[in-house]
Amino acid sequence: MKIVSFNIQHCASHMEGKKIDYDLFSRTIREMDADIVGLNEVYGKGELPEFVEQAEILSKGSGMEHFFFAPAIMWKGNNPYGNAMLSKCPILRAENIPVPDPVRESYSRGYESRCLIKAKLANGLTVLVIHFGLHLDEQENAVRTVLENLESEKCVLMGDFNVRPDNPLLDPIRARMVDTAQLSDDELLTFPSDAPERKIDYIFLSPDLKATKVEVPACTSSDHRPYVIEIE
Repeated sequence: MKIVSFNIQHCASHMEGKKIDYDLFSRTIREMDADIVGLNEVYGKGELPEFVEQAEILSKGSGMEHFFFAPAIMWKGNNPYGNAMLSKCPILRAENIPVPDPVRESYSRGYESRCLIKAKLANGLTVLVIHFGLHLDEQENAVRTVLENLESEKCVLMGDFNVRPDNPLLDPIRARMVDTAQLSDDELLTFPSDAPERKIDYIFLSPDLKATKVEVPACTSSDHRPYVIEIE
């Protein structure tokens, strides 16, 4: 089974001036031949014309029949933006779990509200998809939300964590899950896609699951490269 974490930057082509290109992203996902794809930075249907059901478009374009979209924020009015997942396996149930915002009284910098997808698939897997914020207090809230929703078996956690591998914020997650990056001698750099210099995208597995392959393809469709694993 192949699993992919992919920040798609709302289907904006990284090499073509951020032009939205659904054919490019559908083809990119289709060619990876994944069974499950976790997506970050996804538009939903809103008031502005560019806000359409991107998860549904990519589901149809990639041939992955099942999808779920979870808005984290409403952008400039009623325009949803958040995470999504695509799956070849039926999604039995899925929920959109909000990550608590930082305490506003003690917070002077801008931030985006974040959310966690928690989905149960017909094959028994629980899949979590998240996109961490940029600042420490946001990230601490995201870690707590993840830890509250992990399952001890048949659990996959993935997303853009916006932290490097040596960040101690990841320690509580690594205490309960396997960081699939440890299976590769490569640095698995994911950002920016045309000249990657840091790893901020991850896939973690519960200890009962075993990854047999880990790679980051040299893909420049988005500003992030996809992070790809195969499990038994």
